[in-house]
Amino acid sequence: MRSSITVGRGREVRVRRAVARDARRLTRLVTSSRAYEGPYAPMVAGYRVGPDYIEAHAVHVAEAADGRVLGFYSLILSPPELDLMFVADDVQGTGVGRLLVSHLRDEARRAGLDSVRVVAHPPAEGFYRAVGAERAGTVRARPPAVMWDRPEFVLPTEHP
Repeated sequence: MRSSITVGRGREVRVRRAVARDARRLTRLVTSSRAYEGPYAPMVAGYRVGPDYIEAHAVHVAEAADGRVLGFYSLILSPPELDLMFVADDVQGTGVGRLLVSHLRDEARRAGLDSVRVVAHPPAEGFYRAVGAERAGTVRARPPAVMWDRPEFVLPTEHP
């Protein structure tokens, strides 16, 4: 299983299981994401990733050698779905997101899954296509929680 990469100036990034004390840092990644500015801001306003969520779900973090959390994902096994995935704004495009998807695939395959459903944030559609997710449809808006339609994908657990 691929659980680490080197990014930028030789900075090692590894993936590990999240623990309850990561909750505040994961919440900060969600609420400070530039992908959720403007019309998308209400979606994450007041959002909280709590210790109870981390303990109840398969949450994994991408962490730099200095301990900085660079991103995370949460995999729900039944039904199989990517619930959350965020990468810090300043490391997007460096391979951290791809590392997380690769790790997610390995975790899902180990759990006996052949694919995972992904309901994506519209600006992330290109990323999911680039990592091999296949468009399966559109999830319609559900005001007031979600005010916009979102692309739905199937992410095969086999690496492309």
